Amino acid sequence: MPQRAVWWEDRRTAFVADLHFGKEAAFRSAAIPVPDQTLRTLDQLSGLVAETSIERLVILGDLIHSRRGRCERTFALITDWRARHSELQIDLVRGNHDRSSGDPPAAWRIACVSEPFPMPPFLLRHHPESGDSEGILAGHLHPMVRLSGAGRDSARLACFLLRNGILHLPAFSSFVDGAVIRPVQGDQIYGICEARVLTLL
Repeated sequence: MPQRAVWWEDRRTAFVADLHFGKEAAFRSAAIPVPDQTLRTLDQLSGLVAETSIERLVILGDLIHSRRGRCERTFALITDWRARHSELQIDLVRGNHDRSSGDPPAAWRIACVSEPFPMPPFLLRHHPESGDSEGILAGHLHPMVRLSGAGRDSARLACFLLRNGILHLPAFSSFVDGAVIRPVQGDQIYGICEARVLTLL
């Protein structure tokens, strides 16, 4: 989906990755002034829930950016959002940032699990690893694709990357930088351009 999510319609489930809540607070604690993106990210989540009518949201790692990101204002906004979506089941497959930042507060009612987490026919991870099986959904890489045009114009788009049986999801947060991928034979790449997902390879 152009909301940087995967929608499993039959199971009324959506998958997202790399929300990195509190990253802005971590930057500000290091005296780097950046605007807060928490409300924008939460509004994107609300839009996803409304459009799909999902009953379950699975986060493929890196919910909270760091311990410095566990600030009162950020957590208050998320707690309020959770209260407005109290019927939603939320699962977190812990990623590397979650291990260092700690699990979310109990009030958020998020079930935290370690990777790999089976949800047949899929295997859910944060760190992509080949060799487990086909049908792996993963985060962590924040894949992006660079498009070039005439006059040396270029643009970077967040994308979904299907490689060797692993579907790499883009970072859900727009405040998270991505890595431009170099396509290899067999890749399938789906770029996100405004409200559309484009098949690029």
